[in-house]
Amino acid sequence: MWNKLLIVIALFTGFFSEAQIVGENHSNYTEADTLRGSLRPERTNFDVKKYHLKLKIEPEKQFISGSNTISFKVQEDLPVMQLDLFENMQIDSIIHNNKALKYERKYNAVFINFEDTLKKGALDSIQFYYHGNPIIAENAPWDGGFVWSEDKNGNPWIGVAVQGTGASLWYPNKDHQSDEPEEARMDIAVPTGLTNVSNGRFIKKTDLKNGFTEWSWKVINPINNYNIMINVGKYAHFSDRYKDLDLDYYVLEYNLNKAKEQFAEVKDMMACFYEKMGPYPFEEDGFKLVETPYLGMEHQSAVAYGNEYKKGYLGRDLSGTGIGLKWDYIIIHESGHEWYGNSITAIDIADMWIQEGFTSYTESIYVECRWGKQEALEYLRGTRRGVRNKETIIGDYGVNAEGSGDMYFKGANILNTIRSIYDNDELWWDTFRNYTKTFKHQTITTIDTEEFFNKATKVDLQPVFDQYLRHASLPVLQLRQADDQILYRWKANVANFKMPVDLIIDEEEIRFYPTSEWQSFETGEELDELKVNDLEFYINTEIVK
Repeated sequence: MWNKLLIVIALFTGFFSEAQIVGENHSNYTEADTLRGSLRPERTNFDVKKYHLKLKIEPEKQFISGSNTISFKVQEDLPVMQLDLFENMQIDSIIHNNKALKYERKYNAVFINFEDTLKKGALDSIQFYYHGNPIIAENAPWDGGFVWSEDKNGNPWIGVAVQGTGASLWYPNKDHQSDEPEEARMDIAVPTGLTNVSNGRFIKKTDLKNGFTEWSWKVINPINNYNIMINVGKYAHFSDRYKDLDLDYYVLEYNLNKAKEQFAEVKDMMACFYEKMGPYPFEEDGFKLVETPYLGMEHQSAVAYGNEYKKGYLGRDLSGTGIGLKWDYIIIHESGHEWYGNSITAIDIADMWIQEGFTSYTESIYVECRWGKQEALEYLRGTRRGVRNKETIIGDYGVNAEGSGDMYFKGANILNTIRSIYDNDELWWDTFRNYTKTFKHQTITTIDTEEFFNKATKVDLQPVFDQYLRHASLPVLQLRQADDQILYRWKANVANFKMPVDLIIDEEEIRFYPTSEWQSFETGEELDELKVNDLEFYINTEIVK
């Protein structure tokens, strides 16, 4: 969620004062939030199978028009269907069996009434015709909307970023992450001379003989709504391969040489991710980087790239260690989402840490592959400077509300802490790959994730997950000197909290198993000679007198 990461970036770069970034409120929900975020029979009683978008994009008018044919299976008898389309967009008609259906609009929800109740098990479709001027993003991808831009030669350059805001900003769909179409087709007409790049494989282009050319693309894997995308510009195309994976790149013509040099990193990334996370999850649809007029987004098989061909995050290192300047942040982070966010997707955005925390961890995975585990750990520790620990990283369910921006780098450091609890890298990477394989192309919950990582180790991880995910503050390791003994215990929100931790005493690393009760360790060392292995464990410490 880029709007949440903005807060993290602000902490790193000083863009905002503390007063400006405090005060995210997850309690003032509206009926519109409930309509968007909850699952009721009008939504759950049908399963989307396919979206077929057929649109005309008119840059001069900042206007779109066309239709979405929505194919679905009826899960339970369905008299009324809820779809979603922002209320500023105009509905022309909704057609079923060649007849116009009646509908009612409430905020951004559209309730469609069928003349006869659709029966369980039926395969059916509707055609939803609409038009309008979609909301313009003032600062994409931080806020959602269209970006109507121009390249330096004055050619239209158009992108869309709607994660969080919702894909229903620009096309009608069931705008909830729990239901992904199994395939999608995009037939997008743009002014002749421009190219549209969408998800999946290029099918064909058709000169419509009216000043517009239609570009057709198709995805044959499940795809979440906000990933379905258009990218319009005066693009140059080049390609490569990694193993059996097609790598395609669409960049502004005058950036072609820079792109060929910068995008060479993709093969190193793929080699690393294949080893640690498993094969690219959408091989049938290929992998693309597409240059966009905004920073970036994980659009499935058409990853948006706007990092200006710089190392780091627009030339900055988010960790403050210097390690983040060795690689292109947007290439690595947004491509990591292909595994976590696109292949594995949270059912409810309250669990978005599954997508953002895991993907932020892929940054350290890449560092470890290229420069070793020590630098990966240092990078992760460096990212903690942007973690606030003021709000939980799990949001409120059923109201379209994600958790705090800590879901990024706190999420990554949680995973690293669990790896350290495992204390067995072979087991860790086996579990990590198995998790990625087990939930490939699925929508899941935090509980699914907890149970998976818990069953692979003898250590009970539930108190760990509860403290780090469901409470804002970190566990505190309290230490106290008592003659030749050091006393230690956990102070945490979770009752009877327990978690192993490694302490370094006289240059020897020793694993301790603190609980919420005081325990003692006999040593001739003073407290100030004891160190916590804070590279591998993300905790706070407190000296108790």
